[in-house]
Amino acid sequence: MGQFLNPGKESYLEAVNSQIYIDKSEMIAYLNTLVKTKQKYVSVSRPRRFGKTMAVDMICAYYDREADSRELFSNLKLADANGEFGNLAWDAYLGKFDVLRIVMTKFTRNKNNFDEALDAMQKLVSREIKKKYPNVDYFDSEDMIQTIEDVYAETGQQFIIVIDEWDAVFREFPFDKEGQENYLNYLRDLFKDKSYIALAYMTGILPIKKYGKHSALNMFTEYSMMFPRQLAKYTGFTKAEVMDLCKSYGRDYETIKEWYDGYEVSDVIPPDPNHEELKATGKTLEGIKHSLYSPLSVVEAVGTGLVKDYWNKTETYEALADYIVKDYDGLKEAVTLLMDGARLHVDTSTYQNDMTTFTSKDDVLSLLIHLGYLGYDDAASEVYIPNKEILDEFKTSTKGSEWVGSFKAFEVSQELLKATWDKDSIKVAELIEQVHDLTGNKTYNDESALSYAIQYAYYAAQKYYTMILELDTGKGYADIAFIPSPLYPNKPAMVVELKYNKDVETALSQIKRRNYPSRLEHYKGNILLVGINYDRDVPSTSEGFKHHSCIIETV
Repeated sequence: MGQFLNPGKESYLEAVNSQIYIDKSEMIAYLNTLVKTKQKYVSVSRPRRFGKTMAVDMICAYYDREADSRELFSNLKLADANGEFGNLAWDAYLGKFDVLRIVMTKFTRNKNNFDEALDAMQKLVSREIKKKYPNVDYFDSEDMIQTIEDVYAETGQQFIIVIDEWDAVFREFPFDKEGQENYLNYLRDLFKDKSYIALAYMTGILPIKKYGKHSALNMFTEYSMMFPRQLAKYTGFTKAEVMDLCKSYGRDYETIKEWYDGYEVSDVIPPDPNHEELKATGKTLEGIKHSLYSPLSVVEAVGTGLVKDYWNKTETYEALADYIVKDYDGLKEAVTLLMDGARLHVDTSTYQNDMTTFTSKDDVLSLLIHLGYLGYDDAASEVYIPNKEILDEFKTSTKGSEWVGSFKAFEVSQELLKATWDKDSIKVAELIEQVHDLTGNKTYNDESALSYAIQYAYYAAQKYYTMILELDTGKGYADIAFIPSPLYPNKPAMVVELKYNKDVETALSQIKRRNYPSRLEHYKGNILLVGINYDRDVPSTSEGFKHHSCIIETV
């Protein structure tokens, strides 16, 4: 048994023999379908405490040709998984390969840069390979890639290469951009088009780093918290697994669910040869939804009987606090909404899969998905706080003085939304004036600036509505339309018309004249028409200076 080459089964055996063990060995049946195919490159990203290392231990124990693991796996679910993924027998590749396991944190820790880490890795791994194969004629005894190629050329023995904590370079050297790029290029040279690889498996917190829209490792298939694909049910504990644990230990399932459930992930959409029949009957093919639980927290709570926040056992609250206070427009507002139970649309396409490159609030929210602080609904592209444990982390992370103004603004926005529903036009005008003052004098210059202030004032509405600016009505454009979310179908639709240096009656008559509500015909009888005016020409000595007026009707 080696430290890097053929590390054996002992680590996985310890997990199997533990007091609480959830059998995820069926995952091997899927990986076996990828071995020696073009899909043999697997990159799995999950948050801390979601079982990444245990999965790596299992993979090493299964494929390691020196581990003698038949008895171990014959007693696990894998032995009954024949046919679940293709026609391969469960033991088709049991003990068939040299397994090379590299834990990147071993080399990045206490190093100043990537070059030092790479130098240590190549020397140590190459030394162990040479000990295992002393009779191979090595071209360069300190070049790890060349050493592997030399072994394969003389023996024909293929490798399973497993890299745990693959993203350590990006976490340990966050500002070493040149080193990060060199690292990706090194991994490309290690993996791409190499016959010596039977399977490549990388795991970490982050998906593979992108530069722009591209990746040096585009041969890899990503299995992430956003889209775990066929590995969805192996990403965390499932509902059935947690219910069984609660039953075995006499724990209250509903309490465990409230605290640790909430990560909703989708399996792939299954192919079906009868799809024409499904279309004829009006049915649709859908991926299987899995509701996942945080494994470490469930194990702690079930084992001890104490249901509480276990998240900070492996990460302090400052890790979250540092990200959610970043100076990106709308980020703090988004956080306050999420803490109120909202689900918010997020564009994940610009996120560069690291911990330093951010261009918007959506990039920060995308990172929080991968860190496990947010759940992600891939069908709706929405983020949300998954459970009570994570909500506690947000509450702890937002106790600083820098959050006082954000929470006050959110309270005003909530009050404004309620006043609008109540058709209290005087209260609406007063509250909009408060928010308008908060947004600064620059928003008093013209109608578009006023629109920005109104959008900001109504940001609490995002929990209940989709906001549409300049809604095309056929006869003009409604300034702001609020369409109720499917989660809140009984909320009134709202059409807001803004006027600048005119009057609210003009705003309301314009809504009616252009027949704006026709676009919301199925909400008829539950549509609020909201006219808002601000007159900038009122002198500063007048009582009406910077005052707003409002009128609200139902149609």
